[in-house]
Amino acid sequence: MDAPRNQFTIAKHVSVTGVGYWSGRTVWVEFRPAGPETGVVFVRRDLAQPVRIPAHIDYRIDSPRRSTLEADGAQVEMVEHVLAALAGLQIDNCEVWVDAPEMPGADGSSLPFVEALDRAGLVYQDAPCRHLVVRQSLRLGDDDCWIEIHPSPTADLKVKYRLDYGDHVIGRQTLAMTISPRAFRRELAASRTFLRQEEAKWLQSQGLGLSVSPRDLLIFDDEGPIENTLRFPDECVRHKILDLVGDLALAGCPVTGHVIAHKSGHKLNADLVKLALARGHLIGPLRKTA
Repeated sequence: MDAPRNQFTIAKHVSVTGVGYWSGRTVWVEFRPAGPETGVVFVRRDLAQPVRIPAHIDYRIDSPRRSTLEADGAQVEMVEHVLAALAGLQIDNCEVWVDAPEMPGADGSSLPFVEALDRAGLVYQDAPCRHLVVRQSLRLGDDDCWIEIHPSPTADLKVKYRLDYGDHVIGRQTLAMTISPRAFRRELAASRTFLRQEEAKWLQSQGLGLSVSPRDLLIFDDEGPIENTLRFPDECVRHKILDLVGDLALAGCPVTGHVIAHKSGHKLNADLVKLALARGHLIGPLRKTA
């Protein structure tokens, strides 16, 4: 197996502002450099005493349609797109300061975060990066939705995702790739969150996403995206891989292995992380939790 790389952080503070999908309020998030072994830590700066929430599976709680973290009674929601951007660019140590209990929805993709992080630039750190190396094949789920991971001979994360919406216009899409900063920037970062029109209407009937329009993400009726245009012909499966990259980042370090997923979502992705941590092997230094 290839030798683990060293860790990286960012060179300077950089921020992104956008509307939160769930609350409808304007959300400010700032990425800050962090020392070796810090990992990714979200900081709720809007509270009387800022609360640090490590981006680790131990702090994940179940939430529908998004990934949520909680520590010391404070939560931060919809972290998957931010985590995907950091993991996709191989940024290991970063503090993410936010003034709300959720990340900005932006355009439903990781692109605004990637662009901000690229403006910040990377700093090489004199500390080897810990990897979670999968030593045996693991599988979770049922015949309808499942995810599995297999050992890889290289220090890479390879992903294959199969999306199946049957006869709906979204249809069936499959994509496989090796995750690298170049591939993430070019092939995944711009892919957006998507919903069927009936799902969007139901969420708004529950008082959620009231400020979100079809121009803010992809909402599909029977003919295609409403008031929007696809960035990739297979944008939906690309976004599923983006979400998977963000969920796998909850291992707290890069994952080495070959992931194959069929209609998997946030919970199943997270369950795979838990199982891989229990059955895999950590190479490199242990990381502080907060």
